[in-house]
Amino acid sequence: WILGFFAERSEPVAVLTSFFNLVLTGNRGMSFGLFNTNATMNTAIFTVLAAVIVIALVVWLRRAHNPVIRIALGMIIGGAIGNVIDRLMRGAVVDFLDFHIGAWHWYAFNLADAAICLGVIALLLDGLLARPKAA
Repeated sequence: WILGFFAERSEPVAVLTSFFNLVLTGNRGMSFGLFNTNATMNTAIFTVLAAVIVIALVVWLRRAHNPVIRIALGMIIGGAIGNVIDRLMRGAVVDFLDFHIGAWHWYAFNLADAAICLGVIALLLDGLLARPKAA
């Protein structure tokens, strides 16, 4: 959808509110644009790395009984797979959500990134706040 939206526009930015824009950017690296250099090598490395992580998370998911952990792992797995699909199809992850305060912009991200972050936060909160059952 976002690629089609920007294909019809001449500007790479769509200002929606005073704190939120849609932008079109490709991230060939990883979080926050780190290692955003060689697209071919990054695609191979990050795809293999994501596959290994997804396999480990699926094993964890199969063993998990807590619904919060299961949902959180599903969000992380889904986000990782979504980013891998982008990377394989386009050589970069398409990022388009741009939140800002005045001239200060956070890094652009996409829905897969948001799912991964929310899943990790849910895992952290569950680990910190869940009470262990008495023996």
